Amino acid sequence: MIRDCAVFDSPIGPLLAVARDGALAELWTSPVPEHETAPRADPRGRELLARTHDQLDRYFAGTLTTFDLPLDPSGTPFQRRVWDELVRIPIGETISYGELARRVGRPGSARAVGAANGQNPISIVIPCHRVIGSDGKLTGYGGGLPRKAWLLDHEAGMARGQLAFAPAPLVAG
Repeated sequence: MIRDCAVFDSPIGPLLAVARDGALAELWTSPVPEHETAPRADPRGRELLARTHDQLDRYFAGTLTTFDLPLDPSGTPFQRRVWDELVRIPIGETISYGELARRVGRPGSARAVGAANGQNPISIVIPCHRVIGSDGKLTGYGGGLPRKAWLLDHEAGMARGQLAFAPAPLVAG
């Protein structure tokens, strides 16, 4: 297994992207986990990280609403089923953990779905931030609730057709 890593600046702070065997395996918001970020010799990884950076830049600029990257998150079959369903939530929309459980064929398993959601290793691209509490409140996000709120505000602006919409950055840059 060959891994390549890169750190990108964004309006919500640094993002650590990890490519593994030509697919995006991880994307972490700050604080980023400790990873070796020295370049490797895998041209597929370098090319994928460049594509990831470009697509993230366009997403944060408000001009990209759907990512087109090969993904390979590590997880159990149940976690992967949950993550596969997350990418089906359209930009600008949110669903509850209960609704997500229903969509993966496990009604009544909102907590299990919430746990799988919390283990998502590819934030933003696999949009775990689009899942909220049944009361409509923001709950849980590995990057912190201010980032989750920022991402949802950003996407709501894009969904309203406000291209190049971006709330004020969370991190001065």
